Amino acid sequence: MPVPSYPRPPFKPQQQSFPGKTSEIEPRPDHGERSYVGHGLLKGKKTLVTGGDSGIGAAVAIAYAREGADVAIAYLPEEEDDAQGIAKYVRDAGAQCLLLPGDICDRQHAQALVEKTAKTFGRIDVLVNNAAYQKYFQDFDEITLDEWERTFTTNVHAPFNLIRLALPHMPKGSSVINTASINSKRPTPNILPYASTKGAVANMTIGLAGLLADRQIRVNAVLPGPVWTPFIPAGMDPESVEHFGEQVPFGRPGQPVELASTYVLLASDTSSYTSGALVTIAGGGAVL
Repeated sequence: MPVPSYPRPPFKPQQQSFPGKTSEIEPRPDHGERSYVGHGLLKGKKTLVTGGDSGIGAAVAIAYAREGADVAIAYLPEEEDDAQGIAKYVRDAGAQCLLLPGDICDRQHAQALVEKTAKTFGRIDVLVNNAAYQKYFQDFDEITLDEWERTFTTNVHAPFNLIRLALPHMPKGSSVINTASINSKRPTPNILPYASTKGAVANMTIGLAGLLADRQIRVNAVLPGPVWTPFIPAGMDPESVEHFGEQVPFGRPGQPVELASTYVLLASDTSSYTSGALVTIAGGGAVL
């Protein structure tokens, strides 16, 4: 298979308001709409993916569907257009797709989305905690306590709560997959709150893998490097966006579809002995 010729920086300087929209980012990311081919690795699985409307989450939703899984997608209401677009790809693959708009930070909504997923699908085999919040700060004095708390509420507290709520509906052999970041080990100063939360997510992943082993629930995390998603112009300054991905050996950001196979692997029964793993995908960039 030839190496794909994906876009390389410099990119057009651009900025969006959070959470960002796929239709407004240039060039458009590849979620696997035309490129991902399934092999039945998740046949019959019932899955819940937060932030599944765009970026990495969208690529995961498409890949899971093409691997034979039904997919529930949690997303913010303002991302409805993106979510509907991904839902079409999921359904075109022959899978059920449940759309769950709302804020995962809201405890009542979090409980409702888990219960609706479990009621609709009968159980939850895979929970992917992918939704996150990020903001760029020019210097330390710009970081307010409200911003710090918002970032931790979205990136740490909400995923923990979803795991807590989903566990009663997860049979033995189920899988939790958290999206952390290379920032968990190599923090970028200008996104300090985000980087700090991803360190917490990585630590939580390892701890939960030990705590849930007796229930035969696996917990792993993916640590993406630079990946081209609407999250980037929504969470970085325009100059950083222009040169995004130059710092890794590959010299470009990854595309969401390039991470999808790892989420498939970690969700599949063939990974039955894999738990507590932190899988770095960063275009040759190493984190220790």
